[in-house]
Amino acid sequence: MTSFANVTAILTILGLGATALMALIRIVRGPTILDRMVASDVLLTTLLIAVGADMVLRGHTENIPLMTVIAATAVLATITVARYVRRRSSDARHGGEAPSFIESTGPERGESPNA
Repeated sequence: MTSFANVTAILTILGLGATALMALIRIVRGPTILDRMVASDVLLTTLLIAVGADMVLRGHTENIPLMTVIAATAVLATITVARYVRRRSSDARHGGEAPSFIESTGPERGESPNA
C-alpha cells in the first residue's frame, strides 16, 4: 500500500470512529425517540460505510450480503419507529381514544361482553 492509501485509511477510520461515537452519544442522550432513531440510522450508515471501506482496502466483495442486511435493517427499523410515533401522536390528538373513522367492534369499557 502506498503512503497515500495509508493516510486515507487512517483518516477514514478516525472519521468513522468519531461519527459512530457521536451517534452513540445521541442514542443515549435522546431526548426523543425520533432523535434516537436518527442516531441509530447514522450509526448503521456508518457501519455500512466502514464495511464498504474495508472491501475497497482489501480488494474483495465478500461483504455485499452483509451490507444488504445492514441497509434492510435500517430501513425496517425506521419504518417501524415512524409507524409507532404516528400511532402514538394520533392517539394523543384524540384523547387516547380511537379516531372516529375506526369503528369499535368489541364491548365498550365497563360493559360485559355478554350484555
